Amino acid sequence: MPERLIDVPLESLPFIDEHSVAIGAPAERVWSALMAYLTVAGRNRIGRLLARRLHCVPAEASGHTGRIGSTIPGFIIARSVPPAVLALMGEHRFAQYALVFRITEAVSGPTRLSAETRAVFPGGRGRAYRMLVIGTRGHALAVRSILRSVRRGAERRSP
Repeated sequence: MPERLIDVPLESLPFIDEHSVAIGAPAERVWSALMAYLTVAGRNRIGRLLARRLHCVPAEASGHTGRIGSTIPGFIIARSVPPAVLALMGEHRFAQYALVFRITEAVSGPTRLSAETRAVFPGGRGRAYRMLVIGTRGHALAVRSILRSVRRGAERRSP
């Protein structure tokens, strides 16, 4: 089943939102911090439990974070272009979704890390799930928390 998800064009999923953060570290450090964050997230017991409860595909971590085809609970790495783009895709009984991280290093100034969410929520249960997750702003809070954690990790690694 995960192989099918890799072939789904990210752009075919409707745009939901995008959040970004400025980071005082070069793109390579931001990439390393993102990989470290996702590796730890892949081991998180609560995340694995939630992924199983929602019947996520995939529900477990496998492979090496950052490599296409590797997984963390709820996501498969669908696109990986270090240190610029990492696209995660997944599905569960209420949605098909993608989370795309982009790292843009400025000529002068901070590096920008953005997270774009795309998703489709089919049927009545999907619409209800969308209201619960997107409508309450819970998703936005979670994504912003990820971005802040990656920023802390990248800036901590800076000389």
